[in-house]
Amino acid sequence: MHKEVALITGSTSGIGLAVAHRLAADGFAVVLHSRSSSAAGAALVAEIVAVGGDAIYVQADLADDSDRIRLVRSACEQWGRLDVLVNNAGISKVIAHGDLAAVTSDIWQTLNEVNVVAPFRLVAEAESALRESARKGGPACVVNISSHAGVRPKGASIPYAATKAALNQVTRMLAVTLAPDIRVNAVAPGLVDTPLTADWTAAQQLWRERAPMRRAAQPEDIAQAVAMLIASRYLTGEILLSDGGLNLT
Repeated sequence: MHKEVALITGSTSGIGLAVAHRLAADGFAVVLHSRSSSAAGAALVAEIVAVGGDAIYVQADLADDSDRIRLVRSACEQWGRLDVLVNNAGISKVIAHGDLAAVTSDIWQTLNEVNVVAPFRLVAEAESALRESARKGGPACVVNISSHAGVRPKGASIPYAATKAALNQVTRMLAVTLAPDIRVNAVAPGLVDTPLTADWTAAQQLWRERAPMRRAAQPEDIAQAVAMLIASRYLTGEILLSDGGLNLT
């Protein structure tokens, strides 16, 4: 029997990359994904295979439903099973909360399609494979990467925060709907040190001064939380706020 398989969307950089490395190290065969960075995907596959792991890369646009279906089916066809789905890919838009005129209908629709609809549709496509994982004694779970902006009135923009709040509710409702076979949880990071946030000086200062941990998260911190939710066979419907305690202040 082949090793257990994990599909991680948006896994060529940032949090997704750290999750891919962590799950490969934990013994999973990993399906890597991005919308456009195919060279980075191929390099990551080679890196994982070089140290004895199993990996494939699939390019897909998660705003396209046919691509979403193809992504899940590619994982199942490669190894004949799918045990874990990590919905990490998402998009953001930086807009001042008070600039209501800048928030167009197109922005709402684009963010909602990728941040809410895509994770739901991926779960729907993966449901039968995940139920089969449960029958085989596998982890059979989904981990959504949300944001503290979906829990608190924060975030890059109101539409971004609203989509993450919606993803949190989708997580809870799927946890009820798919139980007991499939567990569904989410990690809600605060600021994470990635190339995208390198010049977010105000946010970096906020975490250094007000978060009890006195720093932003590293991608590996979030990957550890994802691995914990995969391993904890009794947890479902949880939104794990991982912001270094900033929510307490």
